[in-house]
Amino acid sequence: MEQQKLNPTLVYVLAIIGLFCCCFGGFGFILAGIAFFIANSKLNTAKLNPENYEPASVKAMNTAKTIALVVLVINILYLIYTIYQISTVGWDEMMRLSQEMMEQYQNQ
Repeated sequence: MEQQKLNPTLVYVLAIIGLFCCCFGGFGFILAGIAFFIANSKLNTAKLNPENYEPASVKAMNTAKTIALVVLVINILYLIYTIYQISTVGWDEMMRLSQEMMEQYQNQ
């Protein structure tokens, strides 16, 4: 019986795109959460029948799950920080500061 491989590519791609989306107020937690869910479900399937899956691919999926979890935590922390900033400073003040930074960047 041939052993199956777990392909962690999709999990890696979603996690990395989720990391880039962290810059948009922490909304990359959606993609990172999906990546973590996919990796977790595939690993649970592999745990039910470990003899059907290659150990190297299970280890690679475990690594992908860890990366997705780290990106998920980063995004959630940044989302909480963004919500805190909006609630304390206010949206208008944040937009004004952002506009000033953009003008300074353009003037350089």
